[in-house]
Amino acid sequence: MHGMKTRSVILKILMPLVLGAGILYWMYRGEDWQTILHVMTDEMDWTWMLLSFPFGILAQMFRGWRWRQTLEPVLDGNAVRLRTSVLIHSIFLSYAASLVIPRVGEFTRCGVLKRYDGVSFPKALGTVVTERAIDSLLVMGITAIVLLLEMSTFGMFFRKTGTNLHGILHSFSWAGYLVVAICAVAILILLHFLLRKLSIYDKVRATLRGIWQGVISLKDVRNIPLFVFFTLAIWVSYFLHYYLTFYCFDFTADLGLGCALVTFIVGSIAVIVPTPNGAGPWHFAVKTMLILYGVADEKALYFVLIVHTVQTLLVVALGIYAWLALNFTKVRGG
Repeated sequence: MHGMKTRSVILKILMPLVLGAGILYWMYRGEDWQTILHVMTDEMDWTWMLLSFPFGILAQMFRGWRWRQTLEPVLDGNAVRLRTSVLIHSIFLSYAASLVIPRVGEFTRCGVLKRYDGVSFPKALGTVVTERAIDSLLVMGITAIVLLLEMSTFGMFFRKTGTNLHGILHSFSWAGYLVVAICAVAILILLHFLLRKLSIYDKVRATLRGIWQGVISLKDVRNIPLFVFFTLAIWVSYFLHYYLTFYCFDFTADLGLGCALVTFIVGSIAVIVPTPNGAGPWHFAVKTMLILYGVADEKALYFVLIVHTVQTLLVVALGIYAWLALNFTKVRGG
């Protein structure tokens, strides 16, 4: 029994890594890495990349500030124990941890809060569930709006190129179909594991009770306008963190806000597939949409590889900073 559990854990860790690596290998097989290095050193405007960094940091900080709001109603008057620095550091660390094991970040930040400020792990986890639900609804709303606004762009593309849906499907390579199929299977497997876990947690009433208290905490948030502001600020910051990178390259600088919104949303949906920081599915989805907007296949590949790699390194740097900061933070939990 113990052996089966160990194999299950190993599978859940290895599968996302193998999936992401497989997609990246398929996309970049045969590429000239010297050319990619040349683009980074001689053709890319790093000023815009550096200007995008504050927004990547702000997005995570806003998430920490918002988390405080969802935690306060479930702490029975003990919210004063929450330290903003611990909340923000836990967010930084959670994103870095998810690079190693996808989706482990949610548990990491709750564990940090439990250790340093003594916050109930189940209650904290429940508020994370609340946040994820709110973010999902917001992304769905933005997706609907962006699709409506950009419908004319898609129509213009089809008219100019004479392309139709049948033509796209016909020209799609077998490898492309395979990648999409693998992503779909990965999502189904993830849902399977989540359902199995929920059936196990069902036996632990105290844990479920804590999670439920977290889920319903939203109705007790004291300052709803501030919560809405933080939620919007998170996603505006994420978008600017991504959008400013368009100006790093001459082949994306003139694509416009509409293209940035479409590729941002498609990329946000693609990271649902459990790979480290969306590696693989994000590259595939964003590259495909950039090609739709007229970017050459090879240049689209350069864009997604460079942008994703640099932004992932920022996540790593913030995680290391948070880990060091927490080592100098007084422990109040127990």
